[in-house]
Amino acid sequence: MSASIPKELHLLLDSAGALIVFQEKGAPWAGVLAFSSEDNAREFCRISNLDAAEVAAISTDDPQAVSGLIASIKRRAIRNLLLDLDYKTGACTQIDFDGDSFGTAAPRQFTPPAHH
Repeated sequence: MSASIPKELHLLLDSAGALIVFQEKGAPWAGVLAFSSEDNAREFCRISNLDAAEVAAISTDDPQAVSGLIASIKRRAIRNLLLDLDYKTGACTQIDFDGDSFGTAAPRQFTPPAHH
């Protein structure tokens, strides 16, 4: 693995309790936004003006919790986790799914938003 997965992931939830995902324009798949700390998650919301209702944490050492999370989101067009997406630069770590667990983690670069 070229990047490590933190012991705890902090996921953004909307007001209905659904996970907030990021989909690059024109891409067929989306990625769940996840952060290595609650502070990073809240900072992303602040900078991006994202109105997330809450931040939920999941332990990556709990195989049942991880399996349940992946099983629930793979039913949608979601194929990976985007860890610590930097809204200003577009840099993050993409963590792919390997069955019902986390697989390869690698650096990923999205095009940052245009600033007006």
